[in-house]
Amino acid sequence: MAKPLTDQDKRKQISVRGLAGVENVTDLKTNFNRHLHFTLVKDRNVATKRDYYFALANTVRDYLVGRWIRTQQHYYEKDPKVRICSTVEEADDWLRYGNPWEKARPEYMRPVHFYGRVEHTADGVKWVDTQVVLALPYDTPVPGYRNNIVNTMRLWSAKAPCDFNLKDFNVGGYIQAVLDRNLAENISRVLYPNDNFFEGKELRLKQEYFVVAATLQDIVRRFKASKFGSTEFVRLDLSSLPDKVAIQLNDTHPAMAIPELMRILVDVEKLTWEKAWDIVVRTCAYTNHTVLPEALERWPVDLFHNLLPRHLEIIYEINRRHLERITKLYPGDLDRLRRMSLIEEGDIKKINMAHLCIVGSHAVNGVARIHSEIIKDTVFKDFYETDPEKFQNKTNGITPRRWLVMCNPGLAEVIAERIGEDYIRDLDQLKKLLDFVDDDSFIQDVAKVKQENKMKFAAYLEEQYKMKINPNSMFDVHVKRIHEYKRQLLNCLHIITLYNRIKKEPNKSWTPRTIMIGGKAAPGYHTAKMIIKLITSIGDIVNNDPVVGDRLKVIYLENYRVTLAEKVIPASDLSEQISTAGTEASGTGNMKFMLNGALTIGTMDGANVEMAEEAGEENLFIFGMRVPDVEALDKKGYDAASYYRRIPELKQAMDQISGGFFSPSQPDLFKDLVNMLMNHDRFKVFADYEDYIQCQEKVSALYKDPKEWTKMVIHNIAGCGKFSSDRTISQYAREIWGMEPSLEKIPAPDDPR
Repeated sequence: MAKPLTDQDKRKQISVRGLAGVENVTDLKTNFNRHLHFTLVKDRNVATKRDYYFALANTVRDYLVGRWIRTQQHYYEKDPKVRICSTVEEADDWLRYGNPWEKARPEYMRPVHFYGRVEHTADGVKWVDTQVVLALPYDTPVPGYRNNIVNTMRLWSAKAPCDFNLKDFNVGGYIQAVLDRNLAENISRVLYPNDNFFEGKELRLKQEYFVVAATLQDIVRRFKASKFGSTEFVRLDLSSLPDKVAIQLNDTHPAMAIPELMRILVDVEKLTWEKAWDIVVRTCAYTNHTVLPEALERWPVDLFHNLLPRHLEIIYEINRRHLERITKLYPGDLDRLRRMSLIEEGDIKKINMAHLCIVGSHAVNGVARIHSEIIKDTVFKDFYETDPEKFQNKTNGITPRRWLVMCNPGLAEVIAERIGEDYIRDLDQLKKLLDFVDDDSFIQDVAKVKQENKMKFAAYLEEQYKMKINPNSMFDVHVKRIHEYKRQLLNCLHIITLYNRIKKEPNKSWTPRTIMIGGKAAPGYHTAKMIIKLITSIGDIVNNDPVVGDRLKVIYLENYRVTLAEKVIPASDLSEQISTAGTEASGTGNMKFMLNGALTIGTMDGANVEMAEEAGEENLFIFGMRVPDVEALDKKGYDAASYYRRIPELKQAMDQISGGFFSPSQPDLFKDLVNMLMNHDRFKVFADYEDYIQCQEKVSALYKDPKEWTKMVIHNIAGCGKFSSDRTISQYAREIWGMEPSLEKIPAPDDPR
């Protein structure tokens, strides 16, 4: 709250009594203080003249809103001509209508430099003749759970400097001036979306460096400041930075934090290389999220030389010192030097950003136990042998506040009635539900909540897709990014097999299924887009076959996002987690489904392994190759054609896809998918087909026994305690960031301190 006005404040205040139309000066003052506090998030201790101006501007705007609305009503009544556009693939323009949760902070704008050249002078290294883009911060509040704490998420938007090519504009070069301005601001206009597939494009490197450079400048500024709101720097010794700051490199995308922090410490703060490097390593830690080679970032040296010349010099020096150390540890082992170098030689020299992250961090972790073991045994084996103490595991987690209490209040309440509400903060307490596995009333309550959720979602699907869904059918759900390793194609083969079986024996008592597949494909990922097309094409045939009826429906969930996930996950019976063993780092969707009472059919991959341990492997539907089996098959050689020839139902399904059964107007539509599956499928779909089909038969059989199904569901919910993000973050804090998590609750704003 704003503090009471002193006599001096009153004398400084601008009179508003003469403003036309303002009847109540007291209300105006109240609104002014309200905007100063809640819109600008300032009080009079830290507010500047500009803050007072914006508070007044927002107050005045409030009085204009009525006129503004009336104008829009006028346009609506007159119905003027408007322009309308429509496309198949749409960008997610999430800022089109603004973001009411964010607050721009132009007072903390920071310059970010690109291009230019490096000068080595007696006064040190200087990066000169650069192009400057301004980073404008936007703050979003992140509230804690019932503790009055609100943290800040700071995002950055690229802005051209005010004097950007102003001379060109003044002499008539309007178009070029505007184009240059747009080019600068393109950095944050569209995010490069390709995930698990790396493309070494300049704009992506610009984006990664832009966010890193702005954030690090902000970190150093805040570290130096004495107190909240202060503009004076009093903490000038940066040697204690690691005691106050932890930088977690979330995959290799922010890897530029390492050379950028070195540049700040050495070139700007004038620290020695050795002292700066010690600070960087103690401050930074690296989380790896994928072992797929095509996803690991490797930037061309030439691109760095042009865009970030000083950082290239710093990376070369980091590599030189790193290889000196490796040479001393392993004298004469030139092959190891090549494997561990930050610079990959070849026709195009490249910088291995994962290697940079490992060398420049004090801790390296995977995000599930099996994933952490894989990176130690394979992709980062040399680094693990050199610095085993660096490597850790931090299994991912999810927040039960959003992924149970908020999205599934019915189930949350049923649980609370049995074990109380403390599980919301301490998810391990869900183990108490094991006492109720055989409790008929609890079994009935859990089943009732699931059915209610299914009926709600069935109504939603009918509204959105104009398709009547049987709410008593099994809701079999496979939602995640569309990617070959996640094996949506294996699911497609099961759908086709099930369809063929129903057609062959239409009078048999089949377990009805509604199979839903959802997820987005990266814009440049052709195979993923064809997988989506195959899913929808299968659905067109299956859903319109009168013989099949409501015993099998196939729906592609469009525009899968958090909002839709909050609807479909509580309604799901079966969760598909069927990636090839050894390819999924962890997954978190698997945990969300488990917590919301869906059973899992999956491989022993990612966090599925730990889910099976926590709930009991007998309470999941586990199938397929394990990691050693995949490795053995790699050595032997995977021959897709042998499975095709040996398994009649697989051959029939593939022949239907290749022969145009699901694309009659374009028989060869899926030839690329067929070719991939038959000739160069790295993820071995056919090798797991038989076991997957047999496992699905077990799923169908159990679903016919609702009580036993629900008892298995209860075992799964009771085993979810480990998968709370509270546990994950506490482990990061204690074991990587060197701090103790706090459960402190601070006073509310109206409470005395």
